[in-house]
Amino acid sequence: MHPDPSTPVDSTKAHRRKLRLTSADDLLREAHRLAEAEAAGTLRRTGNWSLGRALAHLAAWTDTAYDGFPPEFQLPHWILRLLMRPFKRVMLARTLPAGIRLPRVEGGTHFIDPASTDEGLRRLERTVQRVRSTDPVHANVLLGPLTRAECERLLLRHAELHLSFFHTDDTHPGSGE
Repeated sequence: MHPDPSTPVDSTKAHRRKLRLTSADDLLREAHRLAEAEAAGTLRRTGNWSLGRALAHLAAWTDTAYDGFPPEFQLPHWILRLLMRPFKRVMLARTLPAGIRLPRVEGGTHFIDPASTDEGLRRLERTVQRVRSTDPVHANVLLGPLTRAECERLLLRHAELHLSFFHTDDTHPGSGE
């Protein structure tokens, strides 16, 4: 696990493993593998979040495509939204970079409430089922309208970022596995 949870890690410098997910099935297999490693005591974390928090965060962000963005959250400035639209294909194709923080948002992002691994896993499974069976209803706050396939790809790229901070005995930080 993280050496000292009370001391935040600079996520841009933390050891991360290379992770490429090609389908929602890949994502669920990886989430279950990490949860099993955590239960066995063999999961190491090189980032700031627990596995449950990361899984719940992925589910909550993806759910905004179906439920909308909560009204109390401040949307990015319209200029930023306009500038991001041309980068939609890039963001759906590449793992998202670590260390990006939303301005004027405590904690740098939304949906970072603590969650147990079981709860995070349940929420992610429910979200993946939604993505598989239902077209998104609401536009992404930065990228605009997404198809079901684009919504899945964005979830996979987002998951590659957050799950890359978790390592098991068969993966080694910084080794590329």
